[in-house]
Amino acid sequence: MPIPTLTLHRRYFFHGTFGELKDEAGELLAATIECPWQNNRPGLSCIPEGTYLIKRHQSPSKGLCLAIESPDLGVTLDGPSLRTHCLIHVANRVSELKGCIAPGDRFGVLDEDWAVLGSRHAMNHLLAVVGDQGAVLRIRGQ
Repeated sequence: MPIPTLTLHRRYFFHGTFGELKDEAGELLAATIECPWQNNRPGLSCIPEGTYLIKRHQSPSKGLCLAIESPDLGVTLDGPSLRTHCLIHVANRVSELKGCIAPGDRFGVLDEDWAVLGSRHAMNHLLAVVGDQGAVLRIRGQ
């Protein structure tokens, strides 16, 4: 069975990067938030557009999540690389991220911040979609 291919369609704003993560049929899997584009600065910027592999990962601080990797784009879990520990994990606001992606069931507002809501539910859904085999993640701008 081939691994699934997911596509993240992003929109860039000064206060964050917001997107829609879709499956191969174009069905919405999650709304997403990320840091704004800051020239790929570790811990401050969303990761570059491109094609990545994602796989289950047990993070000491984030719990069960998804690790994002593409050695060709300088993104690996442990390094050496330009960016390490780029994850898809539970969060609601850009301020809770350090170069990672947070999924949610929908967009919303928390304390006047743009946010995703239902992050834990969306993360559990993504973990089920990715399964043990992993998935391809294509990140595209709009």
